[in-house]
Amino acid sequence: MVADKPADTANEKNDKLDVLKSTQTVVKKALDKLGYPDEVYELLKEPVRMMTVRIPVRMDNDSVKIFTGYRAQHNDAVGPTKGGVRFHPNVSEKEVKALSIWMSLKAGIVDLPYGGGKGGIVCDPREMSFRELEGVSRGYVRAISQIVGPTKDIPAPDVFTNSQIMAWMMDEYSRIDEFNNPGFITGKPLVLGGSHGRETATAKGVTICIEEAAKKKAINLEGARIVVQGFGNAGSFLAKFMHDRGAKVIGISDAYGGLHDPEGLDIDYLLDRRDSFGTVTNLFKNTITNQELLELDCDILVPAAIENQITEENAYNVKASIVVEAANGPTTLDATRILSERGILLVPDVLASAGGVTVSYFEWVQNKQGYYWTEEEVEEKLHKVIIKGFDNVYKTAETRRVDMRLAAYMVGVRKMAEASRFRGWI
Repeated sequence: MVADKPADTANEKNDKLDVLKSTQTVVKKALDKLGYPDEVYELLKEPVRMMTVRIPVRMDNDSVKIFTGYRAQHNDAVGPTKGGVRFHPNVSEKEVKALSIWMSLKAGIVDLPYGGGKGGIVCDPREMSFRELEGVSRGYVRAISQIVGPTKDIPAPDVFTNSQIMAWMMDEYSRIDEFNNPGFITGKPLVLGGSHGRETATAKGVTICIEEAAKKKAINLEGARIVVQGFGNAGSFLAKFMHDRGAKVIGISDAYGGLHDPEGLDIDYLLDRRDSFGTVTNLFKNTITNQELLELDCDILVPAAIENQITEENAYNVKASIVVEAANGPTTLDATRILSERGILLVPDVLASAGGVTVSYFEWVQNKQGYYWTEEEVEEKLHKVIIKGFDNVYKTAETRRVDMRLAAYMVGVRKMAEASRFRGWI
């Protein structure tokens, strides 16, 4: 008789859900598979630069509130670092570090001349006025201005930040620099040097990955049943793109619950009713939990919300043939192993969500040259970049006989490792 596996202790469970530790684990495996010595891992396991700042902001009630912000720069051997700034009450130093590593991997997978960066401010923009948000945005730029810039580190939108916040940040940096500098930041409004296609870029990249994965699994997207967890920027646009392709989006969710209709939801109606933070389910009575949503019978499941949603507790209950990660870190390492053993094709976040940084790169290039492309040109270039990245990761997974996540890390980490080696850092 086989003994039962002992239950995980609280510390072991916390380690499994620790996004930085799990990221470092896969980076180490990828470097070992590629034959790099331990000192390469020692260099790449943490950001080369991490800044913590305190931002005083006068609130509408005339009190002064002090916000904590972070900026991580993972590795700048390839080129300037690049990555978003998120405004969220759960932002932490560990999370920002892990996200900066993911950005390095994304840039490597789609072959961009960047290292990874990431920023965040501990705040809840849903409870702040427009004026207070502007104060936090400008204060953050003043605090980190010495380590960022178009040749150093280029911020972008992330969770709960948008083109307006990017515009405030660009204006503040231009005042400090005494020069109109649109290349300092990406995700700006078009009138301030933004790029066509930037707002929908992440969802477009995920869509391309879904199309390629469906081909591998011989699934016809016309009529395919799709579940999207999360209805923010990426999730809502993705649901719309899939709906327009003729797929049945049978489930969506936000922070307050999920909606399910086996015949397909009216996505246009839901998009019309959602608020600026992606909330729509609070308008309905018959909702399901996010956990129930993840376990719906479907062809393609897209976690597009937050970390650690598919774990070893529910991975055996996932009924999709394909899981495409539009969010950062929605599937734990144990769950990745379980899904792969069950024959489910998992397209990892560092590949699937690389559309955002790719079009951010296009925006930076356009800012530098002062010549701007049409939406059709942007989409054509994005399509080529993502398909090349997908094919490279898929072939690596097949030839090395590893899962798609490890294959993506192997592809993504190689460019950083080689650039660091040629510079003589290691």
